[in-house]
Amino acid sequence: MKILRPHEVTAENFPQIREFTPEEQKEALALAKAAFTADDLQKFTEVDEGIPMEEVIAEMEKMLRQTAKESK
Repeated sequence: MKILRPHEVTAENFPQIREFTPEEQKEALALAKAAFTADDLQKFTEVDEGIPMEEVIAEMEKMLRQTAKESK
């Protein structure tokens, strides 16, 4: 069994969805834990500024007005 990182997955090696045996589940968990690096963890410790709520609300209101116009 091999754990693939997202950038390693292609159409040819995309894993088939299937049920794992308990032994396979343990093996997959051990492989995933071993493959998890400090660089992976760093992504979760960075602050994501995101989008200001005012911009999100303004965009939603614009879409609502546009939808209301189209339905008339």
